[in-house]
Amino acid sequence: MDRSSGGILFLCVANSARSQMAEGIGRMILRDRVPVASAGSEPSRVNPWAIEVMREIGVDLSSHHSKSVEAVDPATVSTVVTLCAEEVCPVFLGGARRLHWPIPDPASKDESIPREEMLARFRSARDEIRARIERFVDEEGLRDRR
Repeated sequence: MDRSSGGILFLCVANSARSQMAEGIGRMILRDRVPVASAGSEPSRVNPWAIEVMREIGVDLSSHHSKSVEAVDPATVSTVVTLCAEEVCPVFLGGARRLHWPIPDPASKDESIPREEMLARFRSARDEIRARIERFVDEEGLRDRR
């Protein structure tokens, strides 16, 4: 990856769960070596379940907010990672390399889902995202060698 050309942008529809978790994990792993951001085609709010399961691994999303993909300057992005599975992924214009990691949306509007099941869904998505980012960092030679 040519780090001088820009950062990594994680995209999903609402920029509320998967892409927010990916941004938090990406920043935790990459620190200041590569800029990391997230956005969505229909931004809403950061999902409280995402905030809770990210806190479990030491990542604070409480100050994050959902952002529109239209607000992202394409010149600042060298790699776009879409995280949509069953829904239509946002489009990002520009010359960035595109990767697709289909991860099912852990969020649900069904209020009858028990707390432990919701946490399990969000933990599963978080852990899959983390594993994919770890692989990406290793494949791209972006690991901190200190």
